[in-house]
Amino acid sequence: MKRISSGGEFEQKLGYCRAVVAGGFVHVAGTVGQGDDVVTQCRDALRIITAALEEAGVTLADVVRVTYMLPDRAEFASCWPLLAETFGAHPPAATMIECGLIDPKYRIEIEVTALAAT
Repeated sequence: MKRISSGGEFEQKLGYCRAVVAGGFVHVAGTVGQGDDVVTQCRDALRIITAALEEAGVTLADVVRVTYMLPDRAEFASCWPLLAETFGAHPPAATMIECGLIDPKYRIEIEVTALAAT
């Protein structure tokens, strides 16, 4: 098993790591990004996720499952073009959940699972 930390402020506060490589998969924790709107935060969260995946030896093309969590589901449609571009020809299975996030400033949180490198 391998644990990957991105050094995010909540990792130490809450006692978790950005990703864990185990059982043939890379499990990336729910990730929020910085910015003033949902699309900017989505882009930044994907940047953080991509870095964790790369450290695990995989890419976004290896993602098999993604969960999007938003406090306002009406904002999700503005992220669709970015998500379609990001996952391109390798779209994962996906779920969107409307829920409260850890801080009201966050507009989206993204969690992914990818196949681990062999």
